[in-house]
Amino acid sequence: MPNAAFDPIRLEVFKHRFSAVAEEMGAVLRKASFSPNIKERRDYSCALFDAQGRMIAQAAHIPVHLGSMPLSVAAAIRDFPNLQPGDAIALNDPFRGGTHLPDITLVTPVFIPQPNHSPGGRVVGGEGTLFGFVASRAHHADVGGMTPGSMPIAREIYQEGLIIPPVKLVTAGEVNHAIWDLILANVRTPQERAGDLRAQIGANQRGAARLTELVSEHSSEEVQFYMDALLAYTERMTRRLIEDLPDGEYSFRDELDNDGVGDDPVPIVVTIDIRGDQARVDFTGSAPQQKGSINAVYAITLSAVYYVFRCLIGLDVPNNAGCLIPIEVVAPQGSVVNAQHPAAVAGGNVETSQRIVDVLLGALAKAAPHNVPAASQGTMNNVTIGGMQGGEGFAYYETIGGGMGALPDRDGPSAVHSHMTNTLNTPAEAMEYAYPLRVLRYEVRRGSGGAGQFRGGDGIRRDVQALTEAQVTLLTERRVQSPYGLNGGQPGGCGENILIRGDQEIPLPGKGTIDLNPGDILSIRTPGGGGYGSQQEKSPE
Repeated sequence: MPNAAFDPIRLEVFKHRFSAVAEEMGAVLRKASFSPNIKERRDYSCALFDAQGRMIAQAAHIPVHLGSMPLSVAAAIRDFPNLQPGDAIALNDPFRGGTHLPDITLVTPVFIPQPNHSPGGRVVGGEGTLFGFVASRAHHADVGGMTPGSMPIAREIYQEGLIIPPVKLVTAGEVNHAIWDLILANVRTPQERAGDLRAQIGANQRGAARLTELVSEHSSEEVQFYMDALLAYTERMTRRLIEDLPDGEYSFRDELDNDGVGDDPVPIVVTIDIRGDQARVDFTGSAPQQKGSINAVYAITLSAVYYVFRCLIGLDVPNNAGCLIPIEVVAPQGSVVNAQHPAAVAGGNVETSQRIVDVLLGALAKAAPHNVPAASQGTMNNVTIGGMQGGEGFAYYETIGGGMGALPDRDGPSAVHSHMTNTLNTPAEAMEYAYPLRVLRYEVRRGSGGAGQFRGGDGIRRDVQALTEAQVTLLTERRVQSPYGLNGGQPGGCGENILIRGDQEIPLPGKGTIDLNPGDILSIRTPGGGGYGSQQEKSPE
């Protein structure tokens, strides 16, 4: 760094400059994408990393990607130690840095011209100094597999879609057409996938350009200095949070409804051990990995822990790798929270991640009762509908919001996405324009929130009519196990899935695949959040 002393004001400036790189990447990805899932729902994340693969900043996108994207970058570095300018690595393999197969991550190295003597950079092949990486992760609405939308009730990962280990999708600025063609040949919507992949390439190029400009404007030494300083700052704030919690062990248990293959509940157990400014988060006692597709890989569990502690800090602390330094995460191999190959994992990313958050918050409510809400809906209510339209395949994917748990001082919000998802909904107009579907009903599900001194938020009812033959897969939770209340609050109402065929209302399971006829209506009624406090303590209106 130049001879100037550390400046906390410049630290704040650099914090926002780094975040702005990731935010601008997200804007490019959203605007250039083809699919409603990315363009409208914004189901993507973008982040900035240093040359060691440490996450420096992530835009305010998807929490479930917080702790998992660094593992994707680590996989790219490990498999391709001699990256060159213009290269880009693609991957989605959950057992090699990914989460579930629809999430395709693109990792691009950022080089700055020589001469350079950055303490964090590496000189590679005389082409300049590798100063860092930018990465984008986007949920692609179909990557093959046994059902449209690639979120099946599978028994092994091979049924869930195309598995992409770390591969060089772009070499020296040129797309590797052999790999490109292989990917597009294995999906139901190749034109849409091509558009979304190009959008990711463009987003990464923009991020690389902005980081290079930042180094040119200041210096590599100064930029690297404030990267390190931001990591240290986040670590200090996390340690301060943990230190403010009373020492002790705090345990909690909750259950997933089932794995989609059997009917038995699937327990998840956590014990959080607080000692001084360090925490040990131990999931020993959780269920073994399951036959169905609710298994979470370690990256998902890490993301959930990251998210919960990040929320409790309560300050405008950057999303970076410093948060996890004082936290040890123990997730037994072969368990539902650290599944091993070839487990099916489509639902681990979206459903099990939510239950992991529920047990973490349940445990921390014992340590910090005035800072933790009751359970939110605890599911992403995944719906995929696919079939043929005008001679071409279509695949619609949606997660649907619900009720958030009540807080210690106020009612929970209704009809929102909560915790590990941060997407928007697909507007009815966008859905009806892109797919042979019609939205008949979209409203707050009144009365579904749990009662209490403060009431849990209400869920949503969304009725979608099929205008052609289609296949639908549901991957939903909290249809059996209710979202818990806290401190005397009542649990939130369970969700329901209903098929309306003519005059019949046919209950559907939380997880399963069915065929729709033209005119059939799929009604998704999402859970409410848990209540907080005894209803007797509620102030008179």
